[in-house]
Amino acid sequence: MLRQLKALGITGLIVLARDLLLTKLFFRNARLVRWPFLIRREGEIFIGPGLNTGPRLLLETRSVEAKLVIGKNFVANTDLHIGVIESVTIGNNVLVASGVFISDHSHGSYNPQNSSSPETPPNTRQLVSSPVRIGDNCWIGEKVAILPGVTIGKGTIIGAGSVVTNPIPEYVIAVGNPARVIKKYDPNKKSWKTSHDSSEHDIEV
Repeated sequence: MLRQLKALGITGLIVLARDLLLTKLFFRNARLVRWPFLIRREGEIFIGPGLNTGPRLLLETRSVEAKLVIGKNFVANTDLHIGVIESVTIGNNVLVASGVFISDHSHGSYNPQNSSSPETPPNTRQLVSSPVRIGDNCWIGEKVAILPGVTIGKGTIIGAGSVVTNPIPEYVIAVGNPARVIKKYDPNKKSWKTSHDSSEHDIEV
Protein backbone atom coordinates (compact mmCIF):
# COMPACT_ATOMS: atom_id res chain seq x y z
CA MET A 1 0.00 0.00 0.00
CA LEU A 2 2.80 2.46 0.89
CA ARG A 3 4.51 1.75 -2.43
CA GLN A 4 1.27 2.42 -4.31
CA LEU A 5 0.79 5.74 -2.52
CA LYS A 6 4.35 6.82 -3.33
CA ALA A 7 3.78 5.96 -7.01
CA LEU A 8 0.89 8.46 -7.15
CA GLY A 9 3.14 11.46 -6.49
CA ILE A 10 2.00 14.70 -4.88
CA THR A 11 -0.63 15.49 -7.52
CA GLY A 12 -2.00 11.97 -7.41
CA LEU A 13 -2.26 12.06 -3.62
CA ILE A 14 -4.17 15.36 -3.75
CA VAL A 15 -6.59 13.90 -6.32
CA LEU A 16 -7.02 10.76 -4.20
CA ALA A 17 -7.75 12.84 -1.09
CA ARG A 18 -10.34 14.87 -3.02
CA ASP A 19 -12.02 11.73 -4.37
CA LEU A 20 -12.11 10.12 -0.91
CA LEU A 21 -13.79 13.24 0.48
CA LEU A 22 -16.38 13.34 -2.32
CA THR A 23 -17.01 9.62 -1.87
CA LYS A 24 -17.87 10.07 1.80
CA LEU A 25 -20.15 13.00 0.95
CA PHE A 26 -22.13 11.26 -1.79
CA PHE A 27 -21.62 7.50 -1.22
CA ARG A 28 -21.26 6.93 2.53
CA ASN A 29 -20.82 3.15 2.34
CA ALA A 30 -18.54 3.20 -0.71
CA ARG A 31 -14.83 2.47 -0.67
CA LEU A 32 -13.86 4.97 -3.40
CA VAL A 33 -15.67 6.69 -6.28
CA ARG A 34 -13.29 8.69 -8.44
CA TRP A 35 -14.21 12.10 -9.82
CA PRO A 36 -15.80 13.05 -12.14
CA PHE A 37 -19.07 11.17 -11.76
CA LEU A 38 -22.68 11.99 -12.63
CA ILE A 39 -25.79 10.63 -10.91
CA ARG A 40 -29.17 11.30 -12.56
CA ARG A 41 -31.73 10.19 -10.00
CA GLU A 42 -35.38 10.30 -11.00
CA GLY A 43 -36.07 6.84 -9.59
CA GLU A 44 -34.39 4.76 -6.86
CA ILE A 45 -30.71 3.84 -6.54
CA PHE A 46 -29.52 1.33 -3.93
CA ILE A 47 -25.78 0.71 -3.57
CA GLY A 48 -24.25 -1.86 -1.23
CA PRO A 49 -21.10 -1.26 0.83
CA GLY A 50 -17.64 -1.40 -0.73
CA LEU A 51 -18.36 0.40 -4.02
CA ASN A 52 -15.11 1.21 -5.88
CA THR A 53 -15.22 2.89 -9.31
CA GLY A 54 -12.96 4.72 -11.72
CA PRO A 55 -13.58 8.19 -13.19
CA ARG A 56 -16.58 9.14 -15.34
CA LEU A 57 -19.16 6.95 -13.66
CA LEU A 58 -22.64 7.69 -15.02
CA LEU A 59 -25.71 6.27 -13.25
CA GLU A 60 -29.16 7.20 -14.58
CA THR A 61 -32.60 6.29 -13.29
CA ARG A 62 -34.64 8.09 -15.90
CA SER A 63 -38.18 7.55 -14.61
CA VAL A 64 -39.85 7.64 -11.21
CA GLU A 65 -40.49 3.89 -11.52
CA ALA A 66 -36.84 3.09 -12.28
CA LYS A 67 -34.85 1.03 -9.78
CA LEU A 68 -31.09 0.41 -9.82
CA VAL A 69 -29.67 -2.04 -7.27
CA ILE A 70 -25.91 -2.63 -6.96
CA GLY A 71 -24.67 -5.26 -4.50
CA LYS A 72 -21.74 -5.13 -2.11
CA ASN A 73 -18.07 -4.92 -3.17
CA PHE A 74 -18.88 -3.75 -6.69
CA VAL A 75 -15.70 -2.71 -8.54
CA ALA A 76 -15.66 -0.90 -11.89
CA ASN A 77 -12.97 0.84 -13.94
CA THR A 78 -13.43 4.02 -16.00
CA ASP A 79 -16.43 5.08 -18.10
CA LEU A 80 -19.17 2.86 -16.69
CA HIS A 81 -22.65 3.92 -17.88
CA ILE A 82 -25.80 2.35 -16.42
CA GLY A 83 -29.15 3.60 -17.74
CA VAL A 84 -32.45 2.50 -16.16
CA ILE A 85 -36.11 3.25 -16.76
CA GLU A 86 -37.44 0.01 -15.23
CA SER A 87 -34.98 -2.26 -13.40
CA VAL A 88 -31.28 -3.13 -13.35
CA THR A 89 -30.04 -5.42 -10.55
CA ILE A 90 -26.34 -6.24 -10.05
CA GLY A 91 -25.23 -8.84 -7.51
CA ASN A 92 -22.37 -8.95 -5.02
CA ASN A 93 -18.65 -8.99 -5.85
CA VAL A 94 -19.09 -8.02 -9.50
CA LEU A 95 -16.03 -6.77 -11.40
CA VAL A 96 -16.47 -4.46 -14.41
CA ALA A 97 -13.74 -3.29 -16.81
CA SER A 98 -13.62 0.07 -18.65
CA GLY A 99 -16.13 1.41 -21.16
CA VAL A 100 -19.04 -0.84 -20.16
CA PHE A 101 -22.65 0.07 -21.02
CA ILE A 102 -25.64 -1.48 -19.24
CA SER A 103 -29.20 -0.51 -20.19
CA ASP A 104 -32.69 -1.88 -19.69
CA HIS A 105 -34.25 0.22 -22.47
CA SER A 106 -34.02 1.38 -26.06
CA HIS A 107 -35.56 4.09 -28.24
CA GLY A 108 -38.33 2.26 -30.07
CA SER A 109 -39.34 -1.35 -30.68
CA TYR A 110 -37.88 -3.46 -33.48
CA ASN A 111 -39.76 -6.75 -33.46
CA PRO A 112 -42.33 -7.82 -36.10
CA GLN A 113 -45.29 -7.46 -33.73
CA ASN A 114 -44.49 -3.89 -32.68
CA SER A 115 -42.13 -2.01 -34.98
CA SER A 116 -41.05 1.61 -34.73
CA SER A 117 -40.80 3.51 -37.99
CA PRO A 118 -37.28 4.40 -39.19
CA GLU A 119 -38.78 7.64 -40.51
CA THR A 120 -39.46 8.79 -36.94
CA PRO A 121 -36.58 10.63 -35.25
CA PRO A 122 -34.96 8.14 -32.82
CA ASN A 123 -35.16 10.55 -29.89
CA THR A 124 -38.96 10.82 -30.23
CA ARG A 125 -39.61 7.06 -30.34
CA GLN A 126 -41.23 5.48 -27.29
CA LEU A 127 -38.79 4.04 -24.76
CA VAL A 128 -39.19 0.27 -24.52
CA SER A 129 -37.74 -1.58 -21.54
CA SER A 130 -37.07 -5.03 -20.09
CA PRO A 131 -35.28 -5.71 -16.76
CA VAL A 132 -31.56 -6.57 -16.61
CA ARG A 133 -30.07 -8.81 -13.92
CA ILE A 134 -26.38 -9.66 -13.32
CA GLY A 135 -25.59 -12.36 -10.76
CA ASP A 136 -22.98 -12.54 -8.01
CA ASN A 137 -19.26 -12.91 -8.80
CA CYS A 138 -19.55 -11.94 -12.48
CA TRP A 139 -16.67 -10.40 -14.42
CA ILE A 140 -17.66 -8.05 -17.25
CA GLY A 141 -14.83 -7.35 -19.72
CA GLU A 142 -13.67 -4.21 -21.50
CA LYS A 143 -16.21 -2.34 -23.67
CA VAL A 144 -19.06 -4.79 -23.13
CA ALA A 145 -22.66 -3.75 -23.85
CA ILE A 146 -25.43 -5.43 -21.85
CA LEU A 147 -28.80 -4.72 -23.43
CA PRO A 148 -32.47 -4.87 -22.33
CA GLY A 149 -33.94 -8.13 -21.05
CA VAL A 150 -30.59 -9.79 -20.34
CA THR A 151 -29.96 -12.03 -17.33
CA ILE A 152 -26.36 -13.09 -16.63
CA GLY A 153 -25.96 -15.99 -14.22
CA LYS A 154 -23.64 -15.94 -11.23
CA GLY A 155 -19.94 -16.61 -11.70
CA THR A 156 -20.06 -15.86 -15.42
CA ILE A 157 -17.41 -14.01 -17.45
CA ILE A 158 -18.31 -11.80 -20.42
CA GLY A 159 -15.34 -11.35 -22.76
CA ALA A 160 -14.07 -7.95 -23.94
CA GLY A 161 -16.05 -6.23 -26.69
CA SER A 162 -19.07 -8.50 -26.37
CA VAL A 163 -22.66 -7.39 -26.95
CA VAL A 164 -25.04 -9.32 -24.69
CA THR A 165 -28.53 -9.49 -26.18
CA ASN A 166 -29.82 -12.79 -24.74
CA PRO A 167 -29.71 -14.51 -21.33
CA ILE A 168 -26.37 -16.08 -20.37
CA PRO A 169 -26.34 -18.99 -17.85
CA GLU A 170 -24.26 -19.19 -14.70
CA TYR A 171 -20.63 -20.36 -14.54
CA VAL A 172 -19.79 -19.86 -18.22
CA ILE A 173 -17.56 -17.68 -20.40
CA ALA A 174 -19.40 -15.87 -23.20
CA VAL A 175 -17.89 -13.73 -25.97
CA GLY A 176 -18.83 -12.09 -29.26
CA ASN A 177 -21.55 -10.02 -30.91
CA PRO A 178 -24.04 -11.32 -30.05
CA ALA A 179 -22.38 -13.00 -27.06
CA ARG A 180 -22.38 -16.81 -27.05
CA VAL A 181 -21.08 -19.37 -24.58
CA ILE A 182 -17.64 -20.77 -25.40
CA LYS A 183 -16.72 -22.39 -22.07
CA LYS A 184 -18.46 -23.86 -19.06
CA TYR A 185 -17.10 -24.50 -15.58
CA ASP A 186 -17.16 -28.15 -14.45
CA PRO A 187 -17.51 -28.09 -10.64
CA ASN A 188 -16.62 -31.77 -10.37
CA LYS A 189 -13.32 -31.43 -12.24
CA LYS A 190 -12.85 -27.82 -11.10
CA SER A 191 -11.89 -26.68 -14.59
CA TRP A 192 -13.23 -24.73 -17.58
CA LYS A 193 -14.25 -26.86 -20.55
CA THR A 194 -15.02 -25.81 -24.12
CA SER A 195 -18.75 -25.63 -24.73
CA HIS A 196 -20.25 -28.02 -27.31
CA ASP A 197 -21.69 -25.12 -29.30
CA SER A 198 -18.28 -23.48 -29.82
CA SER A 199 -15.60 -24.47 -32.33
CA GLU A 200 -13.73 -27.76 -32.14
CA HIS A 201 -10.64 -26.11 -30.71
CA ASP A 202 -10.28 -24.76 -27.20
CA ILE A 203 -10.54 -20.98 -27.06
CA GLU A 204 -8.46 -19.06 -24.55
CA VAL A 205 -9.80 -15.78 -23.14
